[in-house]
Amino acid sequence: MREQIETYIASYGKLIFSLCYAMTRDYFDAEDLAQDTFVSAYRHLDAFDGENAKAWLTRIAANKCRDYLKSAERRSIPAGDETLGSFAASGGSPEETLTEHACSEQLFSLCTRLKEPYKTAAIRHFTQGESVSELALREGLNAKTMYTRIDRARQMLRELWREETHA
Repeated sequence: MREQIETYIASYGKLIFSLCYAMTRDYFDAEDLAQDTFVSAYRHLDAFDGENAKAWLTRIAANKCRDYLKSAERRSIPAGDETLGSFAASGGSPEETLTEHACSEQLFSLCTRLKEPYKTAAIRHFTQGESVSELALREGLNAKTMYTRIDRARQMLRELWREETHA
């Protein structure tokens, strides 16, 4: 079972992420939803007949995205660092870890393409999990200034992601 889901992740991971991104227009939400898709697929693998895995996975992903877009959680406005999230390991299943690792590598790659001061701030915040207040203290800046820098870096990362997926 584990090998089968790993094959699905390798074969359809980018497709599922792209579908989630197309539906949510948010890199981070798409990453979470793609991961949720494969976790759900893993949990229900014994009920899957093995026919047309691509259609099965895209249907799961589309349903996850629809549910997410309808949810009250999405409409709430988080404060501070919660807006941007972090990429700390969750200690989940091997499949979750593999998916998270692949997405983290891709995010790190995109962060390295940014210009300073956004590059360092993005790497430390999005890939190393430093909070905005920790970054502000390290750089000797006001927390609001650092929050703005992180927000701009996030916008640039979204644009880089769009360019990469439409290339």
